[in-house]
Amino acid sequence: MKEFTYKINGKEYKVAIEQENENNIELKVNGKPYTVEVENKPAPKLAPVKKSAAASKGAATSASTAAAPPTASSPKKAVKSPLPGTIIDIKVEVGDSVKKGQTVIILEAMKMENNVNASCDGVVTKILVNKSDTVGEGDNLIEIG
Repeated sequence: MKEFTYKINGKEYKVAIEQENENNIELKVNGKPYTVEVENKPAPKLAPVKKSAAASKGAATSASTAAAPPTASSPKKAVKSPLPGTIIDIKVEVGDSVKKGQTVIILEAMKMENNVNASCDGVVTKILVNKSDTVGEGDNLIEIG
């Protein structure tokens, strides 16, 4: 059973998900049972991740390759939300250079401020969220190229 506490307009709601399937979710809100009908939407199709032969064998990357700065043809990497929450602050702008581990966003989750850090060195190419946006776990927040 999953349990959550939500505060909406200052009122606290305790939600417990009792059972879920493709069409319905059985839950209790502040102890009162509800059945929620789920609209069936097709799941987004994700491309399979292809690993190179070197990556699948656990080959180490050479220091010169790891230190190479991103080029125009470098793939963009997304900074993802580590948990659901609300964007409090965006610490970078498009065009800013960032280092791996640098705080790029402040995310409020469960009444705590959490630093979201750059996953790699590079240049911010796109900011996909705004202050006060609500995001889910795994949502893309920023692209670094």
